[in-house]
Amino acid sequence: MARDRRMQTSQTSQHVGRRSKVVWASLVGSMTAVTMLLLALDHDSPARLDGLALPAMAATTGSTSIEAVLETRQAVPPGQWRAIVIDHTGSPYGTPTSIDQQHKSQGLRGLGYDFVIGNGEGMGDGEIHVGERWLEQQPGAHTAGPQGEWYNRHAIGIALVGDGSRRGFSDAQISRLIDLVATLAQEYDIPPEQIVLHSDVAAVDGPGRYFPAAALREQVDSWR
Repeated sequence: MARDRRMQTSQTSQHVGRRSKVVWASLVGSMTAVTMLLLALDHDSPARLDGLALPAMAATTGSTSIEAVLETRQAVPPGQWRAIVIDHTGSPYGTPTSIDQQHKSQGLRGLGYDFVIGNGEGMGDGEIHVGERWLEQQPGAHTAGPQGEWYNRHAIGIALVGDGSRRGFSDAQISRLIDLVATLAQEYDIPPEQIVLHSDVAAVDGPGRYFPAAALREQVDSWR
């Protein structure tokens, strides 16, 4: 009987072992499927996975310095950029590297914004980071919602470091944002009505209730 119990225990252990392997295989398979699905949402992002070493542009004070953002590595296709989407990062601290890592954790192939404007926490206050996607003229991964595919292909994504749902942005950030938007809108003939907040086109909070939307709109309308 002792022998029978040992055999029964051995068979049970083998069964549990096989069952554990099946469970783990299923778990790994489902995780892989989810990862592939997330990556599929960013299928037109830069193919190079080494795009994490993104060049940064330090903020400067010259009146024409902002025009350096127009110096892309790849030529800009005519009529490619038709809108600008403004968002926030949702965190009081941010660097190109930390945001890049966050976006990778969401299944993207790195930093999804074309431009990031710092607030002094991680990046200089008003510093503009020019993303790899913009320099290489690749579609972004910055806009959600039913129209997200179009905006990621045809809109320039700009994010302010910070959480506009909790507190306002610095004067330097807003000043640099206006300069950047004005330069891009003029260069690519983007009409004022196509300069939007992320929350205008998707069910999201960004750039938050503390973002000076009315002041920005007044500024943009004056460009007509």
